[in-house]
Amino acid sequence: MNPNLDRLQSYPFQKLGALLDGTARNPDVKPIALHIGEPKHPTPEFIKRTLADHLDGLASYPPTLGGEALRLAIAEWLQRRYGLTAVDPHSQVIPVNGSREALFAFAQAVIDPTRPDAVVVCPNPFYQIYEGAALLAQATPHFLNNVTASGYAFNFRDLPAAIWQRTQLIYVCSPGNPTGHVMTLAEWEELFALSDRYGFIIAADECYSEIYFDEARPSLGALEAARHFGRTGFPNLVVFSSLSKRSNVPGMRSGFVAGDAQILKKFLLYRTYHGCAMSPPVQLASIAAWKDEAHVRENRRLYREKFATALAILKPVMRVEMPAAAFYLWLPTPASDTEFTRRLYQEQAVSVLPGSYLAREARGVNPGRDRVRIALVASTEECAEAARRIRDFVSHL
Repeated sequence: MNPNLDRLQSYPFQKLGALLDGTARNPDVKPIALHIGEPKHPTPEFIKRTLADHLDGLASYPPTLGGEALRLAIAEWLQRRYGLTAVDPHSQVIPVNGSREALFAFAQAVIDPTRPDAVVVCPNPFYQIYEGAALLAQATPHFLNNVTASGYAFNFRDLPAAIWQRTQLIYVCSPGNPTGHVMTLAEWEELFALSDRYGFIIAADECYSEIYFDEARPSLGALEAARHFGRTGFPNLVVFSSLSKRSNVPGMRSGFVAGDAQILKKFLLYRTYHGCAMSPPVQLASIAAWKDEAHVRENRRLYREKFATALAILKPVMRVEMPAAAFYLWLPTPASDTEFTRRLYQEQAVSVLPGSYLAREARGVNPGRDRVRIALVASTEECAEAARRIRDFVSHL
């Protein structure tokens, strides 16, 4: 067996299951699950209809690169969304089966294990795929703490030059999971300068990019930042995006990567052997989804409604802030995050995720400790009921 498998930690939801195992929850109330970031809004009918109407496509092997029509739809969406002048659908876009598999596979393709002490830099807290991808690519993850004092922004100077010199890849997540932080132009400028100096690749996870709260101010994207700084061709930059959160189709497994054509050419070669082409019916349903914005605006409206409701209920008893984007509340807890989670489940049947499960100790700090992540993915009514139960729970601690 691959010895690097022994370096992997249990997934956060496995840890949560172990924490709650044997805990008897309050039988008088209906359980409400807010621990997993799985969208619960209905899948738009036109997407389901398109998928169903093209099931005859299952009779064909799909090309690894995806169909030209899908790549064109993605390129056009990127141009509309981020004000880009040109995205080449032939060389700068590859459809993928959701951003998760691509984020993992990307490290396997770009890390050179023959270089000694290869480093992958990750945000902290973080999506655990980044760490697992680094370890299985025979690299060592190093973490950049995203903490409250800095507004969850990256402080790239926290890592010394000796680490940056060994860095081959950095994962960034903007909007961030779980903080909701959106990287600023100043952060991007500093990161681009580091990439130019040390030659590492930037993997920008943007799966929450379409969940923001001001229709007049969409969240800044990596390709948009590159265009702002005149970085023609997006050197050493690859963006990962998905329909899962944007269009409420997590089970369809549809996303894309876009950016530096030379990197994507090699990644496509890897994927040809990886065997992960998107099925033709999913491609056609994806084209329909990328071409429509009305359902995405309605999606954002529902999240705005849920945040407004939950914050109004929680603010009297907790230090709670509206995130810049994404669908998480990142709450400080009056007790340890694990004890808070266990007792909340026991007394109020509400499941949340301990923040320490989403982070690692780095430079003496676990930035997730004594925080919980709450995913406002249930209905507005359920989110309101969960917020009331959390308020009552905290009031009696």
